[in-house]
Amino acid sequence: MAFEQRKALTADGRAGAVDAAVAVGTSRASGLSRPLALLFAIASGLAVANVYFAPPLLDAMANSFGMDHATIGIIIAISQVGYGLGLLLLVPLGDLLDRRMLIAGQSVLSSVALLAVYFAPSAWALLIAMASIGLLAVVTQTLVAYAASLAKPHERGQIVGIVTSGIVIGILLARSVAGALSDVAGWRSVYAVSAVLTLIIAALLFRYLPKHEKRLSNISYPQLIGSVFRLFAEVPVLLIRALITMLIFANITMLLTPLVLPLSVAPFNLSHTQIGLFGLAGVAGALGASRAGGLADRGYAQRMTGIALTVMLLAWIPIAFMQSSLWLLVIGVVAIDFGLQAVHVTNQSMIYRVRPEAQSRLTAGYMIFYSIGSACGSLSSTIIYAHAGWTGVCFAGFAISMATLAFWAATKHLTPAPAIHQS
Repeated sequence: MAFEQRKALTADGRAGAVDAAVAVGTSRASGLSRPLALLFAIASGLAVANVYFAPPLLDAMANSFGMDHATIGIIIAISQVGYGLGLLLLVPLGDLLDRRMLIAGQSVLSSVALLAVYFAPSAWALLIAMASIGLLAVVTQTLVAYAASLAKPHERGQIVGIVTSGIVIGILLARSVAGALSDVAGWRSVYAVSAVLTLIIAALLFRYLPKHEKRLSNISYPQLIGSVFRLFAEVPVLLIRALITMLIFANITMLLTPLVLPLSVAPFNLSHTQIGLFGLAGVAGALGASRAGGLADRGYAQRMTGIALTVMLLAWIPIAFMQSSLWLLVIGVVAIDFGLQAVHVTNQSMIYRVRPEAQSRLTAGYMIFYSIGSACGSLSSTIIYAHAGWTGVCFAGFAISMATLAFWAATKHLTPAPAIHQS
């Protein structure tokens, strides 16, 4: 094992011509304060929430634009397609440009895209605006990579855990906030309020993010993007953990996207506010897994992954019986969000320690698979629900969980996870 570990680290430590041309920021040595880490977490949570406001609003959106409930999942899917494009085209720029300006600029443009949803006159306009929101919401991944670069090596997993907790909580609270605002002022109000908050956050980020010197490089933009794909060949842990994240996010969107459909009709007949409250249950699970990054730093990444994936698998059992009691759904949501958060943080902790000079591109490559998984889960879940009901959705989710657990077990020996100790 020790020989394989040294071999993997040696292979993964080689920097290509692109990496040699990118200057590494010097601010990393000073670490990252907890208040600033909290700002990173809040900004990341709001940015990603913009993509996740839609699930509890799907039926209202469908009614507004005359869309079929069987295909309404395309609204979520198109957002994830935009997110995937943003990961590939925008996030790698963090290894080249001044991240402070990049983050503030994307946040301002995100506010414009949110207003475009608010004013959307047709289904096509809505889809274009939702794709734009997804494209620009990748600022959250630039924030994660920036936080990781500022953190001390022995604290990197912990800092990533804090920021990623903000992301997951933002995803979960998005459902609650969207449901409540929709019942009070209509679904469009959700995007108007978020546009204002996003502008405020943009100002705070510009004011308080460390002034980071512009990164110098003589490479072209196409070379930068091409280096993202080369990283998959150079860094085995990136490809393996990216495939795991594709599966876990297909799993979670298989649950969340169609959830509004059975809950909004008999026998439940829940309002958007009530449906959104299930997001609060998921926050408990996300907070419970917030220490996963610290455990990964101490060498327990693989053990944490196995436990969390097993929890996600078992979560589908109470979810499948939610018709008997909504408390079973609450238990399932807490469990599946715990597993998702724990695996996601562990994945990032393992990836970021391999090539510190390429963190933005590592983030882009890893999260592209997240976007693929989320899009596939969202689009297929409403189709499955239309043809096989909630039982079919649960069988599909259980099958995805089984496949994820089997893939992790078959590949864990290829990605050893040494602990990083404080010197």
